[in-house]
Amino acid sequence: MTPKQRMLNAYRGINNDRPAVAPEFWYYYPAKMLGYDMITFERSVPFHLALKETFEYFECEGWGAAFGWPQAADVSVRESEHWLNETTLEVRNRIETPYGVLSSASQGSRDEPSWVTERPLKDLDKDLAAWEHYVFGGDAEALDFSRSVKQWREVGESYLLEYWLGMPFFDTWAGAREGGFETGIYDLMSEELEPILERLRERHTAAMVRLARAVCEHTSFESLCIGCSWSCNSLLGPELWRRWDKPGIAAVAREVHRYGRLLHIHFHGKSMDTVADFAEMEIDCVCPFERPPGGDISGEAGLRAVADALAGKTTMNGNVHTVETLIRGTPDDVRREVAEILSVFKGTARVIVGTGDQVGRETPEANLQAMIEAVKRT
Repeated sequence: MTPKQRMLNAYRGINNDRPAVAPEFWYYYPAKMLGYDMITFERSVPFHLALKETFEYFECEGWGAAFGWPQAADVSVRESEHWLNETTLEVRNRIETPYGVLSSASQGSRDEPSWVTERPLKDLDKDLAAWEHYVFGGDAEALDFSRSVKQWREVGESYLLEYWLGMPFFDTWAGAREGGFETGIYDLMSEELEPILERLRERHTAAMVRLARAVCEHTSFESLCIGCSWSCNSLLGPELWRRWDKPGIAAVAREVHRYGRLLHIHFHGKSMDTVADFAEMEIDCVCPFERPPGGDISGEAGLRAVADALAGKTTMNGNVHTVETLIRGTPDDVRREVAEILSVFKGTARVIVGTGDQVGRETPEANLQAMIEAVKRT
């Protein structure tokens, strides 16, 4: 079996020759392994090929993403760069729309991935119409998928390259608001903004569904993915997540499944309170089911509760602790956590041994090899 086949079988609940083992190699480890600083890696290195080289080096399974969101033809984005010092690059964006001009900025260092320093939604009276058109004014049917399809072909069977559909509504909204998460939460508490946010949520859901439909009709991507930033139990909380984000995810799942494709959601932090929701929506795979303190899935008891709640409808990917075990632990610590996962999910195809979010660059290679080899020996 190829790594891609093992991942797809796990998503579909089909038995493999062995379980898939998929460390989440995102930015840090591929950049370190390939010898790039983070600015060069983010701006100049093809992400899908960096992941391909990393997964092939470790001879394991994994997933990555191809990106593309439709933009209105009457919107232009002008980017400018400025080095603040020898190690820090500032990137500013001027977004021109028929409804006004928006501005945003980010900074990146040679050691860390870029971070946002200015968000476009500052004054809602002045900026909202422009932002709404910028985000939702594009036509998914007009999106050129040729670049993404080329990436999908170049990856081949090395790992599972999925199409990235974006973020849930709250992340999309709060991620654009000056003040970020805190401002976004206050917005949810505003009676004046509630009807506006309800309308925007409906537009967000419709846009994601249209994009999912276009991906399914115009490409061969087997799996599509929805990400996560603040839209999780640890920050947004289960009640607000169910109100603002779950309906949109469920609508996308229905559309993706209508075409016989798969949906994977990334849901970091604590997850136990919403595991049953994942199964109810029949999400094909969820990651990363983190252990404490960041998550709440601890040991065999926690994993059994997850397995019971998923009820064979959704695949669990993750649960090897990226910090306490992979960075600070020993190979024996790694093997112990892998053994817990495989023991609890023995007899089911719906398991991928993965990491509790992104693998840090400080991670000893011996610990990663121990994780991979422990699965391969089953």
